[in-house]
Amino acid sequence: MVSENVRHYRLFSKLHIRRAFDFYHRRKAISKELYEFCLEQGYADRNLIGKWKKAGCERLCCLQPRDHKFATTCVCRVLKHLREEKVIECVHCGCKGCASGD
Repeated sequence: MVSENVRHYRLFSKLHIRRAFDFYHRRKAISKELYEFCLEQGYADRNLIGKWKKAGCERLCCLQPRDHKFATTCVCRVLKHLREEKVIECVHCGCKGCASGD
């Protein structure tokens, strides 16, 4: 599984991306120029933010398209009641189903 250090790094990274998203799209607290600067410098992930704008993906934590247990989607997006195992985590980010909605 994912090491504890990698999990903490990805969580920290997601929090920075979420902060930039919230400040620009929800609170309107930063300018477009500052937002674009954050995207260009890698402080925020344009693709992940694009997913957050879509309905049903607001809590998504990674964009890995495949997981070794689910052929076409990451465990982050699989509903808990559809999983064979009750406690599993994403092999890429360590998530246990953040965007599954349950």
